[in-house]
Amino acid sequence: MRRRDFLKNTSVAFVGTVALGNLNVAYGSSQATFLSKRPKKEDRKFRSEAVDKLIAKVKKQINDPELAWMFENCYPNTLDTTVEVFGERDGKPDTVIITGDIPAMWLRDSTAQVWPYLPLVNQDVKLKRLVRGLIHRQSYCILIDPYANAFEVDPTKASMWGSDFTTMKPGLHERKWEIDSLCYPIRLAYGYWKETGDRSVFDDEWKSAMQTVIKTFREQQRKDGVGPYSFMRKTQKQEDTLPNWGAGAPIKPVGLIVSSFRPSDDATLFPFLIPSNYFAVTSLKQLEEIAQEVLSDKELLGAAKSLREEVEVALGQYARVNHAKYGEVLAYEVDGFGNRVLMDDANVPNLLALPYLDSIDVKDLLYQQTRQLVLSEDNPYFFRGKAGEGVGGPHVGLDYIWPMSIIMRGMTSIDDNEIRKCLQLLKTTHADTGFMHESFHKDDASKFTRSWFAWANTLFGELILKIHKERSYLLS
Repeated sequence: MRRRDFLKNTSVAFVGTVALGNLNVAYGSSQATFLSKRPKKEDRKFRSEAVDKLIAKVKKQINDPELAWMFENCYPNTLDTTVEVFGERDGKPDTVIITGDIPAMWLRDSTAQVWPYLPLVNQDVKLKRLVRGLIHRQSYCILIDPYANAFEVDPTKASMWGSDFTTMKPGLHERKWEIDSLCYPIRLAYGYWKETGDRSVFDDEWKSAMQTVIKTFREQQRKDGVGPYSFMRKTQKQEDTLPNWGAGAPIKPVGLIVSSFRPSDDATLFPFLIPSNYFAVTSLKQLEEIAQEVLSDKELLGAAKSLREEVEVALGQYARVNHAKYGEVLAYEVDGFGNRVLMDDANVPNLLALPYLDSIDVKDLLYQQTRQLVLSEDNPYFFRGKAGEGVGGPHVGLDYIWPMSIIMRGMTSIDDNEIRKCLQLLKTTHADTGFMHESFHKDDASKFTRSWFAWANTLFGELILKIHKERSYLLS
């Protein structure tokens, strides 16, 4: 199955069931019954007592029964349905988290899917082991190929994308070079360490993976030519392949890092993807701290620091644009020649999510002005219709809003009324399924893509937990 390969124009009838992996979700014609849509306990891929206790606690404090029901369905969805491997490899924990309806593991998605469980790992030994196993598996995957974005569950399996014009290896699912694919594993390991104090994940394999990350980032600054990566695919979809015989659009080397594809797995128009470069700066800072405080590795520390400083300087010079309406804002993509794209895409990292990724202060004027642009019709991928409003992207196409963008809008908002608006939009656009989707049509939420998209589900749970912790009155 092709990633995001649900027919976007298919209407979802409101009497019947929606298949979600190994479970069937019943829903009514006008009003949900609010019965749990989780798999039966014996059918869940992974069970965490700490997660179940938290769900019960938070549900009691959400006065809106539909919102409480959605939280119960969505927050544990990653654990309930996507843990494909939970065992050992070479004497270490080993975990594989698939993205949902596609039986492969994305480095980005797998990190984001378990991220909201990190605050609970000290309460649940088994959950802690699951996260450790994922950190180890991600390091292993990076060393197979740092240019791959997604990996097979079985590392010996050949991919359905074996005909792509790039260097495919056993174990790779897809080989689309995206900066964030190497940032998210750092984010997960750093977050786990800060939460637990456990240094065991920073073993020789992890260190080798990080050396590979820096080497790959350096290669993709493209100071010495295009470098070792190229990609082409036989396809009718422009976003699934790269121009210039797989090299991508031309760039002027200025210190930024090329990302051939966006977090949506769509090709970039201009290869310096600004939000991903910001994310790389944050990740390199975290790597510096680990290198100094845990590994006492001066060489790794120096390499991460010099690269981070260079990218920071380049962002200051090339990422900012003076907009006639909004003032100084961040571009979405640039090429170093002066060309830029002013837009945002729903997938994270994006401009909207920069505070969520600890890459900019939420109150920074530059961010707030950029945010105004992103959440307006001056962003070509912001859509507003009868069903709702939000950011989409070319991956699914025009007029389709991603719930992820509404969730991230709520996560990065400092305004109570805006957060309430986001909750209301999410309540009225899940099409009575009780789950988040990849996207829905701006005029009809029953037209949606991907009924089993675990990242969006878990992210919704994270939003509810954030509100519960910081603004509980909005739920009560």
